[in-house]
Amino acid sequence: METEHIPEPPAGDAPGTRPGLGRGTLLLMSVAAGLSVAGNYFAQPLLDVMGRDLHLPAATAALVVTVAQVGYGLGLLLLVPLGDLLERRRLAVTLTAATALFLTVTASAPNAALLLTGTALTGITSVAAQVVVPYAATLAAPAQRGRTVGTVMTGLLLGILLARTAAGLLAELGGWRTVYWVNAALMLLMAVLLRLRLPALRTTAGLRYPALLRSTLALFGQEPVLRWRGALGALTFAGFSVLWTALAFLMSGPSYGWQESAIGLLGLVGAAGSLAASVGGRLADRGLAHRVTGAAAFLLLGSWGLLALGGAGGTWSLAALLAGVIVLDLAAQAVHVSNQNLVYAIRPEARNRLNSAYMTSYFVGGAVGSALTSAVWGMAGWSGVCVLGAGLALVVVALWVADRMRRRASGGGRTGRRQAATAEAPAASLTS
Repeated sequence: METEHIPEPPAGDAPGTRPGLGRGTLLLMSVAAGLSVAGNYFAQPLLDVMGRDLHLPAATAALVVTVAQVGYGLGLLLLVPLGDLLERRRLAVTLTAATALFLTVTASAPNAALLLTGTALTGITSVAAQVVVPYAATLAAPAQRGRTVGTVMTGLLLGILLARTAAGLLAELGGWRTVYWVNAALMLLMAVLLRLRLPALRTTAGLRYPALLRSTLALFGQEPVLRWRGALGALTFAGFSVLWTALAFLMSGPSYGWQESAIGLLGLVGAAGSLAASVGGRLADRGLAHRVTGAAAFLLLGSWGLLALGGAGGTWSLAALLAGVIVLDLAAQAVHVSNQNLVYAIRPEARNRLNSAYMTSYFVGGAVGSALTSAVWGMAGWSGVCVLGAGLALVVVALWVADRMRRRASGGGRTGRRQAATAEAPAASLTS
């Protein structure tokens, strides 16, 4: 049996859901997760200025985004499963400190080679965020796991959405390198605080590293919930990526003619949708995870109708566009958090491996969505992008309906709350 050892909470921490997780600790984990992933998104509004400063052709500058995505994918596959093998506080602190170091490489890069190297290494270690999320889920009591995951995910999603806005503002103040220097300093601070505030947590998986990786991939064959929720997550994040990849093209085009700094502020609008992460988590705690997914899937489909109206330009089109952005982000985050709530309940002793498997599916979906958007935009513009997004959302709805029918046919339509409680019961031995 794999065991987890969790000490008493740090002195002065507010009472939490389990020993070791108080409100202050939960907030720290949320902030750390957001800052970890933000470094992968800073470059998106800065590619032009970075290219000019380092005398890079546009194609080379664009590789910064691709390299960050590839690095993050490698980290999901190779590093996140280590949370089921190593002491988790040490792993989270090490990855956070390493991210700070690699951000300084990017910030001081004199040429393309070091810029891409720093970006790739930052992407790999920034999966500290994906170590922190299941860490928090393990520290939380079963009845409050959804709310806890939702809180940490809110911080993570705010990091993704606000990174573009912060990058634009900091770059105007001190140049593009300032963005990375500031993030490096904040990540170093996070490493220190995580070391001081997090309780030690060790899972003895009883596996060597190669076997650990094989077991991560094997989970897809062993766990139907992971397969279904991985597919839902991949398609949902694909639609999310379709929107945010095409939005800059639309807003800088003839319909609106916005400058880059103004486009970056759209992240603030999208941030409103991240509140769904916390709400969705609370509803999942009440056994409503499947219903949350269904409602969010239909909202996702409807959001593309609003977004389609936003392509013409003008006041009313802008209002429809902004409403569509909020609804899509809200729906996407609700699906994501309900997915995580159900996936984490499958096998608590393998929670990091489950997270690695699920998030790899999620990430692949986002990458495919971005690639499809580039092709569709060139052929059919904003209208084609909206058709693509609506098509992906329609498949999400169809998959949710099929999963619902499958669970009813197999007698597995128990509530998410009962599933979580059943899965948690034999899982962990907690000692002070």
